[in-house]
Amino acid sequence: MPYFPTDHVMWDFWLAPRGAGEPWHLFYLRASASLADPEERHWQAEVGHAVSEDLHNWSDLGIALSPSPEPAWDDKAIWTGSIIEHDGVYYWFYTALTHRDTAQRIGLATSTDLTTWKRYPDNPLLEADPRWYESAETSADGHGAFRDPWVIPDPNGLGWLMYITARGNEGPMDERGVIGLARSDNLLTWAVQSPVTAQGDFAELEVTQYVQIENRHYLLFCTGKPSSGRLDDPSITP
Repeated sequence: MPYFPTDHVMWDFWLAPRGAGEPWHLFYLRASASLADPEERHWQAEVGHAVSEDLHNWSDLGIALSPSPEPAWDDKAIWTGSIIEHDGVYYWFYTALTHRDTAQRIGLATSTDLTTWKRYPDNPLLEADPRWYESAETSADGHGAFRDPWVIPDPNGLGWLMYITARGNEGPMDERGVIGLARSDNLLTWAVQSPVTAQGDFAELEVTQYVQIENRHYLLFCTGKPSSGRLDDPSITP
């Protein structure tokens, strides 16, 4: 897509739901282009917003969500999320960090127009459950992975599902990557469940997205961290 800001860098993005004839709303992670170290963008991330009628010509609407004033659960950085619409309300599930610790948590903001967002008062909604997932304390890198929420209606009609980038709570660090799961009946109260994928192939499975094609269900993900076992497997062609 030919949307290329010059005053800031951009990376992970997602689109809001839209009806026929409505504009496209693009949300994406952004940080200042003047950072001396590009990797510092992760710890200063906020979310930008752009809109288009045709996916070619874009209007920059500025910042959709930035970190809260300290102290707060989301006072350091805002990371990747997803947006769904239900009964005329848009629900934006997003990842956030705080200056007080290194845990990754998931919260919610809502809107009726995709431009004015209100944080849910009982945030955060979710954090890693140690029964299945590592915490910042049990992670070798000090960052308990629990981010990138992707929410869909349960295909079986049983409420809502949230897929999450997570890591298991045991085993080699480069094999712990899993896609976590949470369930809800009302989009506000969530129960963390066990992972939907097994450990072994990746250190992390990021920015999961779901799609159904005919009778099959697919979870797509990004990764730059395959496990050493997967790299050494002669049956896998690079």
